[in-house]
Amino acid sequence: MKSVLFILNPISGTVNKENIEVLVERVMDKSRYKWDLVYTEYAGHAEKIAREAAGRNVDVVVAVGGDGTVNEVARGLVKTDTALAIIPCGSGNGLARHLMLPMSPKRAIEVINAMEVHKLDYGVVDNHPFLCTCGIGFDAFIAEKFASAGKRGMMTYVEKIFKDGLGYESETYEYILDDQEPVKQEAWLISCANASQYGNDAYIAPQASMKDGELDIVIMDPVGIQNVVSVNMEMVNKTLDKNQNIHTFKGKKLTVKRQQPGYIHFDGEPAMAPAVVEIELVEQGINIVVNGNANKKKRRPNMFQLAMSEFFNDVDTLNKAIVQRSQDLLEQGKSLQKDIVEKSKDIQKDIVEKGKNIHKLNQEILNKLTGK
Repeated sequence: MKSVLFILNPISGTVNKENIEVLVERVMDKSRYKWDLVYTEYAGHAEKIAREAAGRNVDVVVAVGGDGTVNEVARGLVKTDTALAIIPCGSGNGLARHLMLPMSPKRAIEVINAMEVHKLDYGVVDNHPFLCTCGIGFDAFIAEKFASAGKRGMMTYVEKIFKDGLGYESETYEYILDDQEPVKQEAWLISCANASQYGNDAYIAPQASMKDGELDIVIMDPVGIQNVVSVNMEMVNKTLDKNQNIHTFKGKKLTVKRQQPGYIHFDGEPAMAPAVVEIELVEQGINIVVNGNANKKKRRPNMFQLAMSEFFNDVDTLNKAIVQRSQDLLEQGKSLQKDIVEKSKDIQKDIVEKGKNIHKLNQEILNKLTGK
């Protein structure tokens, strides 16, 4: 029988973990697996538990929680024979969505029962392993604001983008891809994707694969906060790589140099990092339980995603209307300014002519008085 350990984060996500215990007992195949469940007690505890489980040769460790819990468990399992499985219970569920795992806990447990394990790639940024994405710039800035917000969820994330994002300024970076020549560029963000999305089906790198032995590097020009709505729409529609302000390429290692230390993020978790940041791919470095039926059924967007898509579309429409109105007012202002200049010239010319006439009249009066 194979051994399975479920690691549950009691404070992540919106799913009642007691219900998970009931589902595990009811759905897991008792003829093939023996299992245990343990709750985390502090930040970083999941990594410690997972590493110890791998040391005991546990076959599968299941991360029950959000992207942060999944990342913690994965850090304890990289370069071991123990496989990672996921019951997604977070707000974003980036890796689970990339792997097309069911969002239903019951169906996610059924995937674990099927036990199809693949060796997949993962990335490392400043010694922090990541499975989906890491980033420098705007997304790291927002990740730090989001982490300190005190509450999770997409609405909090959107609030941070539009509230705190107004104060963000792009930076100039120098980067080296693999062994190529250094490139200096001002950018809004630099993202390295091992998987396709941040979470909530927001695709930063639609073509990314965890099996191709390469990272998808995404560099965004300084677009400004006013264009973030359009960018979000393109991520939801999987068309971000078609944006003219987006530059994408593949590689195994990226070195990024900025002017001073600052935040990075790995799978959405913020961390301070030095001015020079090393990012590299580790090929087939982690075993992950995947969904064998993932390509047989296309996931439809849920009601929340549809609502958020409609929200972004409404905001984008409003933003375009504001931009158009601003342009109209600017043109009207230019036209008015031109009219004022022309009228000022006419008035000035009239004043000059009248001045000449007054001077001529004064001269005639003076001549009469003096008898000239």
